[in-house]
Amino acid sequence: MTLLEKINSDLIKALKEGDKAKTTLLRGLKSDIKYKEIELGRDLKDEDLIEVLGRAAKKHKESIEQFESGNRPDLVEKESNELEIIRQYLPKQLSEADLRGLIDAAIEETGADSPSKLGLVMKSLMPKIKGKADGKMVNRLVSERLSGARENP
Repeated sequence: MTLLEKINSDLIKALKEGDKAKTTLLRGLKSDIKYKEIELGRDLKDEDLIEVLGRAAKKHKESIEQFESGNRPDLVEKESNELEIIRQYLPKQLSEADLRGLIDAAIEETGADSPSKLGLVMKSLMPKIKGKADGKMVNRLVSERLSGARENP
């Protein structure tokens, strides 16, 4: 079963169960998917779907941060529940230890030795971890590693 088939199946199930929150979220995701199909002019592959879902997850994470700072626990809970639903369709996230190993390999592969080479490392690393790790966390870890590489040759 493809990822899109699973989303469609879960949407039908949510409709039958009367789960309005999940139905609304899945319909929104299907809309995002349709826009991406129109943009690309073809049916989406699972990699494309993961990109769309990753963007949706990122929006929810940012909303959670803003609602937390605005002291809106009701909306934080709503966004958190929706984020959990989206995560069901995303690949398992890499642990920080696994991510550090991939970062070290990318640094070695690119020969990066200073923070100015961050873009080079990110360009090499991101295709390997697409959808499996938060980009902000990856950027932070790569920056820390490159800063440490300069101080400890």
